[in-house]
Amino acid sequence: MPKMGESITEATIINWLKSVGDYVEADETIIEVATDKVDNDVPSPVSGIITEIRFHKDDLVEVGTVLALIDSNQKAEGKKQKAEATHEEVVFVSASQNQQSKTENRKLTTNPNAFISPLIISIAQKENLSIEELQTISGSGAEGRLQKSDVFNYLKNRKYPIQSKPTTDNRQSATFPKPKINFIEGKDRIVEMDRMRKMIADHMVYSKQTSPHVTSYIEVDVTNLVNWRNANKDKFQEKHNEKLTFTPVFVQAVAKAILDFPMINVSVDEKNIIVHNDINIGMATALPNGNLIVPVVRNANEKDLMALAKDVNSLAEASRNNNLKPEQVQGSTFTISNVGTFGSLMGTPIINQPEVAILALGIIKKRPEVITTSKGDEIAIRSMMYLSLSFDHRVVDGFLGGSFLRKVGDYLEQFDTNTTL
Repeated sequence: MPKMGESITEATIINWLKSVGDYVEADETIIEVATDKVDNDVPSPVSGIITEIRFHKDDLVEVGTVLALIDSNQKAEGKKQKAEATHEEVVFVSASQNQQSKTENRKLTTNPNAFISPLIISIAQKENLSIEELQTISGSGAEGRLQKSDVFNYLKNRKYPIQSKPTTDNRQSATFPKPKINFIEGKDRIVEMDRMRKMIADHMVYSKQTSPHVTSYIEVDVTNLVNWRNANKDKFQEKHNEKLTFTPVFVQAVAKAILDFPMINVSVDEKNIIVHNDINIGMATALPNGNLIVPVVRNANEKDLMALAKDVNSLAEASRNNNLKPEQVQGSTFTISNVGTFGSLMGTPIINQPEVAILALGIIKKRPEVITTSKGDEIAIRSMMYLSLSFDHRVVDGFLGGSFLRKVGDYLEQFDTNTTL
């Protein structure tokens, strides 16, 4: 399994394009894998006959693990039968027996103090794993921490569930029954979640269980910004063959505000706060199939508006065409979500873990506002927009969250209309 990004440690096999005994050319795609939200093709490093496949569809495999063996000395003709006879059957049976033996001989030692994350708990609930059974699984993470790959590997070889021990806790269990879903045969239909939607669902639930969300709102007057864009978008398109959207301006304003309030650009690791030096802005982007992905503008504070516009357009195009690379959706330190694109006045976004804040930008609408001029208070038509910041109240208090949000609004309201691109 090749390394496909700095923070990527594992990938899920989507599909094998070749079988044992098939001849492959060097650099020919032999397997499709999924890392986080991006699908990738894995090419063969050499030409030869595939003699062994060690993992199957839907298996979760760590980076660096051998996926298959290829005999580069064999030729394409007449080798399939031999390869199947000498390798496939023996390897698969012995590997299965070996794993079964290890599972049966493993002592079920329970660690009641083991940390179990909300994500692991949600997986356990779906798979009917008790807490006692979770505590018997050896964790491969830091300090023996249980990871989802450990649970999935355990489930593949699980024979009999370990029953939960009776508890003497006097707390009353919930008496409210799970609401019944009324399904009308012939009218209603069932649509199974695809892989990406399942991952999004898990990520959203994990974020809400991990971070106590608080959302603050402000309203900003972006009339000058709107007028500047309207006056420059056609010239920008002709000169650079690029669209001039509001998004690069939003990214620039957020990057500037983070420099003023660096403690909003952090992550939480147990009892420690990791303060990120790089300012990498994720852009929540809707895909044509309705799913969500977050491509990342890296080092946004080091780029001018022209460079940001090119980055934003390039990432948006790659998202639409499903051509994003793994490194383009990894490493964000702060995320923005332009809910105004869909006509929403404002939003209450869910934090993109492991970040601690996310900014939603509502639709820009013209309406009469009271403004102060040299002649006094007047009513004028202004372009107004709501900003909403959801933040993790474990480490971001109201003062920091509100001050940061106000600073972003100030940068948008005070946009330099003399900016040239």
